[in-house]
Order: sequence, then C-alpha cells, then structure tokens
Amino acid sequence: MKRIAILGSTGSIGRSALDIIARHKGEFKVAALTAGNNIALLEKQMKFFSPDVVAVAGESDARELKMRVGKKIAGSVEILSGQDGIAEAAARKNSGFVLSAIVGAAGLIPTLSAIRSGKTVGLANKEALVMAGRILMREAKKHGATILPVDSEHSAVFQCIEGHRKSRLRRIILTASGGPFVGRTLLDMERISPREALKHPRWKMGEKITIDSATLMNKGFEVIEAHHLFALPSDKIDVVIHPQCIIHSVAEFSDRSCIAQLSVPDMRGPIAYALTYPKRLDNVIDGLSLHKIGSLTFAKPDNRDFPCLSYAYMALKAGGTMPSVLNAANEVAVRAFLKGYIRFTDIPAIIRKAMLRHKVRPDTKLEVVLEADNWARAEAEEMIYSSRETK
Repeated sequence: MKRIAILGSTGSIGRSALDIIARHKGEFKVAALTAGNNIALLEKQMKFFSPDVVAVAGESDARELKMRVGKKIAGSVEILSGQDGIAEAAARKNSGFVLSAIVGAAGLIPTLSAIRSGKTVGLANKEALVMAGRILMREAKKHGATILPVDSEHSAVFQCIEGHRKSRLRRIILTASGGPFVGRTLLDMERISPREALKHPRWKMGEKITIDSATLMNKGFEVIEAHHLFALPSDKIDVVIHPQCIIHSVAEFSDRSCIAQLSVPDMRGPIAYALTYPKRLDNVIDGLSLHKIGSLTFAKPDNRDFPCLSYAYMALKAGGTMPSVLNAANEVAVRAFLKGYIRFTDIPAIIRKAMLRHKVRPDTKLEVVLEADNWARAEAEEMIYSSRETK
C-alpha cells in the first residue's frame, strides 16, 4: 500500500487526488494532509482519511482545527502549523509519495523539503520549478528523489517519451486552451471583470490558475517547467492553441515523427498516473469519443494581445533570478485583479515593468531566489498602489 502526503489537500488538485484515493482504498493510505485556511474542508478530510499528521498555514487555524475535530481525533493526529510545519509534514518518513499541489510560491519550500527527503514527488505546483528549477533538479539528483509531472501537459510529454531515447527527442509542443478570451484584443479586454475571467471554457481550476490561463501566463510557466523537467532549451519548446483540450502535448522525435497524448480534459488522469507510475488504474476518467468531438483545431498564440507567454520565454532566456521575478509580479498582479484593484490588461503591464527593472543574479542559491521574489512583490505592490492613488 502506497503512503501518500498531499500538500494543498483542499485545492482542486488535492481534492481530485483524494477522490481517486477514496475510490481505490486498497491501493493508498493518506499519511499527511496540508492546507491553507480552508479548515472546514480539512476537518472533513481528516475524519474520512485519518492521516497521521496535518499542517495548516497559521497557528490560529491549527487551534481552530483542534477544537473542531475534538480531543479524540486531535490526540491521534499531529497538527502542525506555519511554513515550517507544512515543510515538516512533506519530509516525514511516514510517506513515500508527496503530491505537491500548493498554489504559488508558497509551494516552493515544502516541495524542496520533500525532495531533500528523497521522496517521489508528484509535482503539480509549477511555480516551484519556475522560481528555482535549477535548484530543485540539482537537489533531486543529490538526494535520489524522483519528480513526476502532474500538470496535464507535462504528464502528457512524460507519457509520450516513455521508452524512447531522450537524445532522439527533437522538440515538444505544449497545447493551450487559450482561456475564455481567444480572439479578443487588448482593447476588448480592458473592461473584463474577475467574474468573466474565471469562466474557463474547459477546465475546473482554482482562481489563480484560471486567471493565469486567461492571460496565457500559465502556459508560459509551463514552458519554463518543461525546460527543467525535460532538459530542453526554449527553442525546442513550442506552444499551440488547441481549444478542445483533447491533445495535451506532442513529442516530436529526430525523424520528425510525432507522438501525442489524448484524453478528455480531467486532471484525475495525470494525477492517477503519477500516483501509480509505472502502473495505471482502471477507468479513472471518461473515455474519449473522437467521433462525437468531430474536429480538433489549432492556432498560433497571439503574443501581441496576450504578451505573458512571450514574457515567460524572455525570463527563461535571461535566466538566473528573472523567472522568480516573473512569477512574483504575476502573483501580486493576479491577486490585485481578483480584488478589483487593477484591470485585466494591467497584469502583463505590471509583470513587464518588474522584469525591466530587475538586475538578474545567478539562481544557484535559494536565498538569492527568495530575495528576488520579495523584491518583485514589493515592486509590483508599489506599482499597484501608485496607480490607485492617481485614479
């Protein structure tokens, strides 16, 4: 029985993973759960899955959780708090597989903790590789950890190249839905509300990743992630808009033949593949009926009206701490947009300004990466504050 730790158990990826585990009780045991501040849902998960350890973001949340579950459960489950508590839960020896599904930069330290413990890590947190990919891959090699991609696109590439020589891989093509605003111009998008931007046409995801999908920043992050996971330069990683979300990625080999991975858009597929690799579970998602779909279409990304994708390529080319700045500025801008402080079109503008102002440093040390992250957050917040003051 495989013992699992889930970082971010109350998010969309964490909930999907627990759904798979609940349907295959003989295959898995939940050893650890971590969450932010959704204490009500975490309480239900604790009572159903009976983990050994739980960790939450804040001390007050931990106290509330202890009161909610009662003395009997609180006495049998260790409840930790804070970033250190979450990192400790990720590193505990009571699990061999860690699903890293915390959204944003908050997932970096716990993911690194799991890697340094030599675990197999199912990586759904793309920001960790965006910020510190060089460090994570180096530490995985050093500590004998295995990183299995959970993002649907990277899982697809991983499946396509399985059994093939890496040296024969010519390039990969990541597909993108294009989000809800494909075909819209910058002028059209100035008045877009958060409610409109959160209506993704294909995927059900959390708020942050849904906005990233709408700006194409999510796909930009995936380019950087693919660079680290598959050791490919940026010019060997292409992106194509594919609104039907049936083909998740394509691997092209040296003879120019291509292998693609297809399935209905359902994150339970790549999650289950990582959980059970190299095996597969039966009937995890709905089957594919190509005759009902009818046609699959593709288009080039529009970098003029959706510049975030091009900013990711620029950050990858600049290297060093620039990807960390890209991620941090984006996180601040997305949060401000969701709160109604800035327009949708301000998101790429803030990212671009932060990147232009940044002096790149080598990304070989974690503290340098985190310093760049803090700097970019402060810069982005100042831009947002100044723009609100002038209105």
